[in-house]
Amino acid sequence: MPLIRESLAAGKTVRFQPRGVSMLPMLRQGIDSVILSPVPEKLKKYDLPLYQRDDGKYVLHRIVKAEQTYTCIGDNQFKLETGLRHDQMIAVVTAFTRQDREISVKNPGYWIYCRYWHNSRGLRHFYRRAKGWIRRHLK
Repeated sequence: MPLIRESLAAGKTVRFQPRGVSMLPMLRQGIDSVILSPVPEKLKKYDLPLYQRDDGKYVLHRIVKAEQTYTCIGDNQFKLETGLRHDQMIAVVTAFTRQDREISVKNPGYWIYCRYWHNSRGLRHFYRRAKGWIRRHLK
């Protein structure tokens, strides 16, 4: 992380391969990568920042509410993380690679994906819970 912070402080972009499943289906561990850029003065809804939690853990989640603090959530999660401060933000994703193709966060398809995926969160959560209930009770 020190090398990433150093490069970003110099105004450079950094290619980074995230780990974990919290950003599925957009980012697949060991397959996709993101391009990080320095954090702008103000982040907005649907930006995808890399930030450090107060416990020291590094996280890459989408902003779903931007006010005086930020509220973030992973695409594959249902619990919001609230109260994130701007000083915790390290970088912001400006593009990602998918099957050797670089996709900008300004791409219209990405814009549609972000809105659809966020707005369908309640339905996806219901589906996942119902599927688990059915599995447990119909064995």
